[in-house]
Parts: sequence; structure tokens; C-alpha cells
Amino acid sequence: MARGTLRIFLGAAAGAGTTYSMLREGHRLAAAGRDVAVGITAHHGRRETMQLLHGLDALPPCVRGDGDGTQVSQVDVDAVLARKPEVVLVDEYAAVNLPGSRHGHRWQDIEELLSAGLDVLTTLAIQDVASLRDVVSAITEDPGGESVPDAVVRRADHIELVDISPELLRQRVADGQVVPRDRIDAALANEFRLGNLIALREIALIWLADRVDEGLAGYRKEQGITATWPARERVVVGLSGGPEGELLIRRAARILSRVNGGDLLAVHVRRAEDSVSEQALEVQRRLIIELGGSCHTVSGEDPATSLLEFARGVNATQIVIGASPGRLRNRILGNSAGARVVRDSGDIDVHIVSHLQVRPGLPAQGPALLSRRRTMAGFMLAVLLPVLVTAVLSLNPRLNLATHALVHLTGVMAVAVIGGLWPAVLAAVLGSLLLNYFETDPIGTFNISDAQNIFALLVFLAAAVAVSLVVGLSERRRREAARARAEAATLADLARGALLADDTIAAFLDRVRETFQVPAAGLYLRPGDGDADWALQAFSGDTPPPSPDAATSATDSVELADPRTALVLSGRTLTAGDRLLLAAHGAHLLLLRQHHALQRKLQTTTKLAEGNNVRTAILRAVSHDLRTPLAGIRLAVTALQRQNRRLPEEVRGEMLATIESYTERLDALISNLLDMSRISSGSASPHTAPVTWRDAVEDALRGIPTDRIRVVLAANMPAVDADQGMLERVIANIVENALKYAPGSDVVIIGVSGAANETDDGGMPLGELRIVDHGQGVPAAAAAAMFQPFQRLDDAPEGLGIGLGLAVAKGFTEAMGGQLVAEPTPGGGLTMVVRLPLSTGPRTPDLHRKAGTSTS
Repeated sequence: MARGTLRIFLGAAAGAGTTYSMLREGHRLAAAGRDVAVGITAHHGRRETMQLLHGLDALPPCVRGDGDGTQVSQVDVDAVLARKPEVVLVDEYAAVNLPGSRHGHRWQDIEELLSAGLDVLTTLAIQDVASLRDVVSAITEDPGGESVPDAVVRRADHIELVDISPELLRQRVADGQVVPRDRIDAALANEFRLGNLIALREIALIWLADRVDEGLAGYRKEQGITATWPARERVVVGLSGGPEGELLIRRAARILSRVNGGDLLAVHVRRAEDSVSEQALEVQRRLIIELGGSCHTVSGEDPATSLLEFARGVNATQIVIGASPGRLRNRILGNSAGARVVRDSGDIDVHIVSHLQVRPGLPAQGPALLSRRRTMAGFMLAVLLPVLVTAVLSLNPRLNLATHALVHLTGVMAVAVIGGLWPAVLAAVLGSLLLNYFETDPIGTFNISDAQNIFALLVFLAAAVAVSLVVGLSERRRREAARARAEAATLADLARGALLADDTIAAFLDRVRETFQVPAAGLYLRPGDGDADWALQAFSGDTPPPSPDAATSATDSVELADPRTALVLSGRTLTAGDRLLLAAHGAHLLLLRQHHALQRKLQTTTKLAEGNNVRTAILRAVSHDLRTPLAGIRLAVTALQRQNRRLPEEVRGEMLATIESYTERLDALISNLLDMSRISSGSASPHTAPVTWRDAVEDALRGIPTDRIRVVLAANMPAVDADQGMLERVIANIVENALKYAPGSDVVIIGVSGAANETDDGGMPLGELRIVDHGQGVPAAAAAAMFQPFQRLDDAPEGLGIGLGLAVAKGFTEAMGGQLVAEPTPGGGLTMVVRLPLSTGPRTPDLHRKAGTSTS
């Protein structure tokens, strides 16, 4: 009997719609004429899912009781086999059967149905795949139950991802379509947090993509295709500054797109002899950034060596360079830079991309100075060219000595252009000897009988040497100009990158180390007078370089314009040209340090200005908002003093209540004003210690009406490092603000525990408390402004405070090293999130309190 087919509907989280999709597919198959039956479903009371059961033949499940008397439904395998439909729907592939059942797991029940030839549709959550259990648990801190072995899941004939955006799933939870309404707020704050859902969705997509790769690999094997897709790669593109750069970048991006993740890096090696188009390089930089890569510039005389050093430094797996048809001869002879990259690349794969552009992907010539190969060619030409010229001119015996000398002088100039000075001198001497031997009387000897011929030969020799010197000098000047141009371009790249990225000193040193291809770079300062020792301020690399006073053959340093500052490189000794370039980098480094110092002064000045603004606003608030309650208290007291005996008892009670209300309002206003003054002056110094959320919440709610407040705190919430008094004020201000501006809503205080917590910028885990209301909410554009002092929602009328509650709460939270942010509540309303660093100190458990209780 043929085995049936298994189709799995895979979801990232509960409520994604896997059961709904399975039932809809059952209806589609039934409408197509297939015999469909429902073995078991878990609709969890969801109305839309239950409606889909109508019209399908639902077989009664096997109901058994566990040890606690709870009735558990399992698929009745015998009933399904007796009914023997073409397609059977069995929900929850990873469910566990009760002890004593036919099989221990539901996936084993499904295996029996498949073996009987039945096609099965089932559902599976990504966290129930065995190999992903630990990954999901690390995110959700839910150890979960049983899981399905990966080998069993991989045997499925079809796996279909039921995808839903995290935001839409949270909205479904808020609408009561996933969990009971009394658990909505807690669920949104814990298992259905946005971060959790995004992570689970990514895991599901990546896992399914891996299954697609396995399918493609199987197809290649069946078709005899031996090529395989590589794993994560790091591709380096060598740019010459020519128009072919965009072609190379796009080709590298296509190479990288065929693998699961990777990095794309473009590097340009600046040489003195290169004449590149800065405009083309800028276009290529923008392109590489648009494609998600990064741009780098290094200084080096040999492009092949510099490119390979950079590639090894970034642990590259592939290199992409260009080669034009005009370089075919060099590639065949192995003289091109591309050939040397291939020869010396080792385990790095090299892609040579052919193109029809003007410039090759890498310059073919190596060093900027005249190479040994070129000098040897000049000496060979110096020997051969005078002989060849003499042989050609001898064919016409009517030519005079002047003609022979001019032709030989032209040959000397050609040798000077190719080989430099000394080959040209050799050509001049050899040419003069040949002229003496073949063209001056007596011919055939080196004797000269005519004094004019002696003068002519000397003039020829002097002119040839002079021409050689001029050609060599112009070549030297050309190299110096090219080097200056390359250094200026490198510094321009450095300045542009530093300004765009707002580099720190460490990031700048990273650029210096990359430019000079050295393993370490450091900035040293000499505090005080010149006799003090050097102190390392910042460095880049594995280990700090030796100090400037401990220079070795592998260390080079340059003192900057400030004699108390030095820039040190270790790994190799720089040439004179590189030292000039390093000095220019050092000058830029001094400007960067001055820029940072000015930024710090600006921040200090801005903070002082903000403090002055706050104090001015406080004075304005005192002049208006405090005058009203004072006037009310004074009026009530005066009336009681003058007419106390004449006033009825209820009127006196109302006046006393008015005095008490205004007094409490004054107390709250003065407290907030004093707290805001402390925060603006920077004198709010918290005394942090391990504090439990439960203690802080209970103390903060004293004196606040709790008829609309629900507290839902987990039993295992870790303590946080906080100032007990400050934290109470933070919670109290937020709760009071929610009660004021969401009058028709309840306020739910929810604690978040475990791996659901966020981390700060340094990776430190943060404990989290959420205060949720379901009022009108706050527009996203106004969310940041409501934390500013003296801000009230929609210009609220007087009597609701002066708008300092949230400003004080945010100031105290940040003073304790935490965060206070506002998020929209799914379904409407506002959620205030208080995050504080988790405590690592000892914590005393609250044994006298019942964990997990709610206050209403």
C-alpha cells in the first residue's frame, strides 16, 4: 500500500492561524471531490475556527482522563482507520498522549495513518521542532513541552508557512481572538511581546529557508548538478577607480545574494602612479552602501599585495577583481596583478571578471618606481637599439655624420623613457662608439683624424646624457606629483568618512590601521611637562603598540603639532612618503580631538541652558499654578474664622475638605517642582540597592484609589537596582497620570520576567514594568513631547497639575540608569514601560506575600 502524504501548516506562534488554514484547506479539498474527515482539532474556543468545522465530517475524538480528573481529547486512530477517508485533519502535530495510550506522541499516531495510505494535514508551531527548542526557550524563557524530532518533520511532503506580521498578531490578541480577555494585557507584555514575535517569525523563516536549500540540493543530486551553494561569505571587491567598478560591485553582490547572509566590502588601493576618477569612485561608494556593503581605502605600492593583505585582515572568503581584454598577454605570462592575486590567494577564492572598460579591475603594474623588469628592458634596448640603428643607416652610404648622430640621439631618448637614466647613458656611450667606428675617418678604427668629428661626438654624448637627465627628472617629478595626488585623495576620503560617521578616536585609529595595513595603531599623550611618561589614550588592534620611546624596527611613530601627542603604528617601518602621510593623519587626529572637546563644551552649555529654561518655567508655574490653591485656602480659612458659628455643619465640612484638597495639591506641586529642580541641576543622586517590583508597586499605590487598578506580577520577577523612593515616585506619577487622562479605563500594572526583558546599549539585561491603560492614547508625534516639563495632554484644564509628573518620572528613571518609554496599547490606549537594570546583589524573597496575586 502506498504511503500517504503529510502536509504541515507551520506557524511562528500561537494565534498565527495554522488551525484555521488547515480547516480552510480541508474545505477546498472537499469541494474538489476528496473525501475529507477531521480527526481532532484544537479550536480553543475561537469563533472563526469553530465555524469552519461546519460542513466537514468530524470524527469523535478519544476522551481520556488524566490523574487529576481532567478530560483530555486524543485522536481515535481506530475510528479514523475504520472510516478510512482520503484526507484526515489532525491538529497539533507535537501533542503528547496520556500514559497508556496507543502511542506516546501524536506524531506517532499520524505515522500510523500515513502508513495506512491516508493523506494527513496537521499543524506545528516552530518552537515544537526539536532542534529549535533551546533557541526558542532562550528567547521566551518557556521550557515548553515535548517536541517533534527534526528527522520526522523533514519527512513531510509539504511544509507551508502560515505567516502573519507581529503587529497584526498583537492586534488579534488585543481583540480577544487568541487568549481570554482577562489575560490580554499580561499576554501582550510577556509571550506576545513584539520582540518575541519578531524573533520567532525570523526563526521560522530561516528554518523553512534551510528546508528549501535541502530540496534544491536534492534536486541537484537527482539532475547530476555538482555545484553547491556556499555558506555565509565575505566578499571583497578590488576597485581601481575606473568605470568597471560598478560592474564588479554588482557581480559581487550577485555572488553574495546566492548565500545565506554575508558581508560585502569594496577596497581601493591608492598608488602614486594611479590617475583615478574621484567622481567614479564616489558613485561606486554610494552603490556599495546602497547594496548593504562598506567602502575602504588603503595605501600601497603593490595593488595585489595590498589587496590580499586587506582580504586576509577581514577574513574574506572570496575576492572579485576585473580584467580587460587588453591585459590578456599579461595574464598569460603571469605578470598582471590579477595573476599574482590568484597565485598568492591561498584558500581565498578569486573571481576575475572580464569587461570591455578602459581600465582593468586592478592596475597591472606593481610598484610605482621603475621596476627591475623595466630597468632590465632598458639596458637590453640600450645595447640592441644602437646596433640596430647603425645597421639600418649603413644601408644608405650617402647619409652624413649629422644625420647618423640625430637618429642615434632619438634612440637614446627612447631608451631614457623606457629604462631611465643609466640605460640611456649606456645607449649614448655605445652610440658614440659606433659613430666613431663606422662614420668617422679612419673608418673601422676608434681613431679620429678630424678634430671637428671629435667635437661632434662630444656634443652628441653631452646631449644624450642631458636628455637622459631631463627625462629622469621629469619622471621623478611625475611620481612625486602622483604621490601627492594620492595622499590628498586618501586624506579627502579620511576627512569625508570622519565627518559623515562622526568618528570617535578609536574609530579614526581603525581607519589609520586599515590605510597603512598595520596590525596596531595607538594615540599617546604626555601629560604635564615634557619630562612625563607617555600615556596610552586609545588604540586599535589586538594589542597596544609600544610607546614612542620604545620604537623598534617594526614600530614607527610621528609626533604631532602638539608635542605632547604622538601617533604610533606597529607592524612595519614606514617609508619617508608614508611618514608624511602619517603626519597628515596625525594633524587630522588633532582636529578631531578638538572637535570632540568643543562638542563636550557645547553639551555642557546646552545642559545649562536647558536648566535655565526649566527654572524659568518653574518660576512661571509658581506665579500662576500655586496662586490658585493658595487663594482658595485663604478664602476658606477667612470664611471659617469670621463666620464659623453661623455656617451650617455641612458647609464647614466642605470648606475643610477644600482646604485639605488644595493642601494636597500644593504638596504634590511643590514635590514635583523640587524634584524637577533637582533633575535639571543634576543633583538627583540615587542610592541604588536591590528592589523588588512588588515592594515598589505596593508602596507607590498607598494613597491612590485602587478601584480601577489591577496588579499582575509574576512570582519569579528578579529584583532591579533602584532607589526605593525614586522608583515609588516614578510608579505613582505614571499611575496618577493614567487615572487622570484615561478616566473610563482600568489601569493594569504588569511585570515582565525572564528572557522577555530588554537589554541596554551595553548588553546589560533590564527588568521591566508595564503600566497599561485603555484610554484615548497619545499620537505618535506627541509621545516624545509629553515627557517635557509643563506639558499637558490636549491643553487639559487647570486642576490636573502643571505637567511635571511624567517629566519627573523620566528624569528619576534615567538617573537610576533605566529607561522610560511610551508605547501604544494594542486596541487603543497608552502603555508606559519602566526598564531598570537587573540586580546582581542578594535579594530577600517576599515570603509573607502570596506570589502572583492581583489587586483590584
